[in-house]
Amino acid sequence: MSAIAENPEGPNEVIQVLFALHPKFDALHFCNPFEVVSYAQHNIHDSATKAFECTVAAAAPGTTSSSGMTIKADIDYDEAYERLSDFDVLIVPGGNVDSVLKSQAEPLGLIKAFADLQKQDFHKERTLLSIDTGSLFCAQAGVLQGLAATTHPDLYTKMEILCKDAARRGDLEQTDVMEERYVVNNARFDLGEKLEENPFVLNKRPDGRRMSIARKGSNAWKESKRRESIVRRGSLRLGGMRVITSGGVASGLDATLYLVAAMVSIESAQEVARILQYTWIKGVTVEGIDV
Repeated sequence: MSAIAENPEGPNEVIQVLFALHPKFDALHFCNPFEVVSYAQHNIHDSATKAFECTVAAAAPGTTSSSGMTIKADIDYDEAYERLSDFDVLIVPGGNVDSVLKSQAEPLGLIKAFADLQKQDFHKERTLLSIDTGSLFCAQAGVLQGLAATTHPDLYTKMEILCKDAARRGDLEQTDVMEERYVVNNARFDLGEKLEENPFVLNKRPDGRRMSIARKGSNAWKESKRRESIVRRGSLRLGGMRVITSGGVASGLDATLYLVAAMVSIESAQEVARILQYTWIKGVTVEGIDV
């Protein structure tokens, strides 16, 4: 099957997504983002223009969640490592955190390998998205140093401890653990002439706290292949890999809708939210660059 969907404005590439599962993962951490990206289309009026194609990686042919739902894997971890360069997005569900951290099991190694790949080859735009406690795996893997991140509100302290331990093992750069629905690092923006009309710019806090200049989104990923974008991406941490961490379960929906807006279009994200009858609540973006 071709990875290109034709439209009147030219070809759209199907974005390749890899889900990394582990035993006793949280089912909603997987199902929510899976549904969001499955509904996303480059052209919201044309079902033939699907935006994402998903592949599930796990250590066993079938992996069972903490609630008893078993998901069939498309590939094992050995194949995931071999094909890692094929994927544009790595999504990491949480759940069963203590067991994974204690045994240093997957997906820890895959997360680090994905980040290392981006540092070695920043000509391709890659995105790491963790759902809920999946961010703790990213912290343990050492990929959040020098970045901002969030996790489930009950685990902010655990997240801070893991990030501090990773800093001591690495280059001593700290992680800013934020109390947000989702946090995005290394984004690219098309600001436009009127900031007040840009749906990606956060200019007012709903809780009355001080205003922020943090950004809520980036331009479509087709712009990522421009020479200027490649050069600027290479100057960012992790070779410019977009790193998104989300808070609780519902926040994972918000973060994945951001992913759709960033890599496809704001219209596509809004259409997916409409189909799901879900009100998209936006988080914040830090350390972005304007292109």
